[in-house]
Amino acid sequence: MPLFVAGLNHTTAPLALRERISFAPTELTHALLALQTELAAHAAQDESARPPQLTVLSTCNRMEVYGVLADASQLDAAVRWVAAYHEVAYEDLAPHMYQLADQAAVQHAFSVASGMDSMVLGEPQILGQMKQAMRIAQDAGTIDTALQQWFEKTFTVAKDVRTNTAIGEHSVSMAAAAVKLAKRVFDDFAKLKILLVGAGEMMDVVIAHIAGQTPARLTVANRSLEKAHALLAPYAHLNTDVLRLSELPDHLAQFDVVITCTASTLPIIGLGMVEQALKSRRYRPMVMVDLGVPRDIEAAVAKLSDAYVYSVDDLSSIVQHNSAQREAALADAQRIVDVHVKAFDVQQARRAWTPHVHSLRTRMDGIRVAEIERALNGLKGREHVSAVEVERLMTQMSARFMNKVLHQPTLGIQSHDDDVRHAWQVVTRDWLQSEE
Repeated sequence: MPLFVAGLNHTTAPLALRERISFAPTELTHALLALQTELAAHAAQDESARPPQLTVLSTCNRMEVYGVLADASQLDAAVRWVAAYHEVAYEDLAPHMYQLADQAAVQHAFSVASGMDSMVLGEPQILGQMKQAMRIAQDAGTIDTALQQWFEKTFTVAKDVRTNTAIGEHSVSMAAAAVKLAKRVFDDFAKLKILLVGAGEMMDVVIAHIAGQTPARLTVANRSLEKAHALLAPYAHLNTDVLRLSELPDHLAQFDVVITCTASTLPIIGLGMVEQALKSRRYRPMVMVDLGVPRDIEAAVAKLSDAYVYSVDDLSSIVQHNSAQREAALADAQRIVDVHVKAFDVQQARRAWTPHVHSLRTRMDGIRVAEIERALNGLKGREHVSAVEVERLMTQMSARFMNKVLHQPTLGIQSHDDDVRHAWQVVTRDWLQSEE
């Protein structure tokens, strides 16, 4: 079955659209099953078709559907389903979506996993996010051998790129960019009180950068205080504490820098909350970095004069530092990916032909067995058979076998269809040469 990708990312769609069609981790299993049912129904006219294999990758900067599907029409059906699921008009979504098949899809997957397609070139988080997407699909039962082999090869390629290139050595992460933004507003980082909202994988990276600046206070707000404490555990040498999300309105004014990254589908920090916080701070500035998609901070907050709000798209200019070094590493990475793409194509082609080779061997063996039985039947009831008679029967048997085996190739070579004739000529020529 053909390999497909349909999706959008930070280069093809604005943040406002990306956040509308993102999937929360808790809804991915349901979404995968619903999409599989939809695509299976789309191909219902072919009752022999296998159910589509699917997984969905949804991050801050991209939403992509990876699939092993019957044909390209199912891919467009997937785009239509995504639009309907998120209540976005298909006409508004489709221009921002790329649809890739076979080699282009494989190339894209390898590039994404290697960090070559990220806003932060070489960022390592995307590989873990792709592995998580595969695990969710496995649990949902929407991934089978073909898609799993594709993803496992993708992970191998990513490891090769990261091992043999410097693609990740000169990158500036979102977390580092957030620190730089804060330093533009505040002179002395050591005097700042920092609030991190969320305790997921991204915050592991963020907190490492923040801790390196030794702020005056580092607080984590999260629904689960247990996760918040776990996130802060390696930084016991700092002044740290935790908050429940429900406590944010009462404590927001205490913080100079707020960095958010949650899986919430609705803003956690609203306009009224920030207005009240700024009033309590006597309008001392606040830097607010929103790494969530959908956004954790209400868009209207950015209009407040003393709130410096930055989204993931606003960080793009900062993460472009060290461009020369990264471009050189990118060229090296591209060469590695190209080699792997070609090897994967060859492997897929061999797998595609395996059933045909099996059928051919089965057919030839059937002819062989039938001719042996026919020859043996010619000997039944005869007590004494001369060597001449045995030779005659064997000659007849081999001649019949050869005629049956060569019948179809002969017709092919004699065909009036140039393509058919050429194909049989190539096959027989290579066969004859291999026997010489």
